[in-house]
Amino acid sequence: MWVLEVENIHTFYGFSRILQGVSIQVAKGEVVCLLGRNGMGKTTLIRSIMALTPPKLGKVKFNGAEIQNLPVHLIAKLGIGYVPQGRGVFPDLTVHEHLEAFCGKMRKDLKRKNQERAYQFFPKLKQLENRKGGFLSGGEQQMLAIARALVRNPQLMLLDEPSEGLAPVVLEVIQRLISELKADGETMLLAEQNVRFALEISDRGYILEKGRICLQKPASEMKDDEEVHRFLTAQ
Repeated sequence: MWVLEVENIHTFYGFSRILQGVSIQVAKGEVVCLLGRNGMGKTTLIRSIMALTPPKLGKVKFNGAEIQNLPVHLIAKLGIGYVPQGRGVFPDLTVHEHLEAFCGKMRKDLKRKNQERAYQFFPKLKQLENRKGGFLSGGEQQMLAIARALVRNPQLMLLDEPSEGLAPVVLEVIQRLISELKADGETMLLAEQNVRFALEISDRGYILEKGRICLQKPASEMKDDEEVHRFLTAQ
């Protein structure tokens, strides 16, 4: 059974239809990437799944149950972690306070276990746990954005442009960390413009073109595919 099924969704901003009948699936333990040029609908698709921009038509299913009409906090509670574009770090909260806030009313023993797991994946954050978010580097903020989603022990993680604005050396660290999460069994859907980064860590990929899925293939087959290159570089 699919962990995530998006079936023929149409999402609008005002009167502008951004997604036009998009369907994708993600299986347990998979990393799936959404590729496409800027403005093709990648972020809108991620936001539609989280009901931040709910689809007007179509279905979003999580573990077989429809969630497109649920409020955002209930979708998160079901087990979907969200890492937004731009990271969304609160500048006045420390690293530790971010993780505490995202744990919510979790039992103390489970909270401690999940925080320890996050720090195992991101040991640098443990060193910085008393530093405020506004004083973290871009790479450190991205680590925190992923870690605070991870402490909810999600069944599915949605990552929107995790490589955005990162220096190459930092990007390598984030790529390694996401690969470690994948090896640990995390299920992830990531929207990315950095094609090489995305395909290195993904099992399968979808390409969005003007709000529609125009191509889907195993990531290994997409790396040197001329059709993929054409879609991602066309003006």
